[in-house]
Parts: sequence; structure tokens; C-alpha cells
Amino acid sequence: MSIYADKKGISPIVATILMVAATVVSAVAIAYWMGGVAGLYTRYEKIEIVNAHAATGALSAGGEGWTITISLKNVGSADTSIENILINGKPFSHYTHEGGSSITVKANGELFDTDKGAPLKVGQSVEFIIEIPKCDGDPNWPFTPGVSLEVRLRSAAGQEYIRTLAIS
Repeated sequence: MSIYADKKGISPIVATILMVAATVVSAVAIAYWMGGVAGLYTRYEKIEIVNAHAATGALSAGGEGWTITISLKNVGSADTSIENILINGKPFSHYTHEGGSSITVKANGELFDTDKGAPLKVGQSVEFIIEIPKCDGDPNWPFTPGVSLEVRLRSAAGQEYIRTLAIS
């Protein structure tokens, strides 16, 4: 007689349940792992305009005009940068007035340069200050009290983030 003759194995039903449970647990683990791997390759850009307002008063370069402040935050999963700012459909550098005044833009206190852009890492914020001088004597200057401005912030990925403000 064998020493295993009086031993019994697990029933086929219990064995089936254990195999199904092991399969489900390993499938869930693989799904989580694949989701993490896929997340590395599916980064996306998403910038949120946190605050935007326009005010009338003295400009930092002297003279009177409008100061537009726009605060952004990168809430996406990829780093990005703002490469250009368009006002009413034209790059801000397009606007120059007969007296030599032009629109100036600062990003976090530094003069904004479209060649460098304004980098925005994930979770980081940036504040743009756009100064538009008043040029009352220039009939071609498009900025006067009561005009609406469409400010487009264009990212490195080509996305545009738009805010419309009225200057008074």
C-alpha cells in the first residue's frame, strides 16, 4: 500500500475557482502595469487660464496705457512653452505706433522673447503682463477705450489659449 493512498486532493470545483482567481489577479496586475507604461507615451498639453484682467494706468516704460495681466498654469502631463502671443489675430510685435511706441510683453517679470518662449513645466504657473500704450494722436493705432482685445497665447504644440478682454 502507498503512503498517499489515504490522502485526498482538492476537489475539481475548488481547483477551478483557484485558477480563475489567479487568472483574474494576474490580469488586473498586467492591466495596471500596461496603463502605467502607456501613460509614459501619452503625455498631453493642457494649459489653464487662471486669471485675466485689464487695467488703465501708467506703464512701466513710461506714459499711459493699458496693462493686461494673464496668469496661466500647466495642468497637463507634459512640459510645454508659450511661443507667441497674438492680439486681435496678429503677433504682438506687429503693433508699432508712429511715435515708436510698441506693445511690450513680460513673462514672470522678464521681457518675453518669441525666439525663446516662456517655458511651462508640469504644474508650473506663468504670469504674462502685456502693456499697450495709448497713442491718441495716431489714427492707425487700433487700441482705444472700449475696444475688445482677443489675446491668443500659442504654445509650442500649436494649441491656442484665448481670452477676450475689454479695455476702458
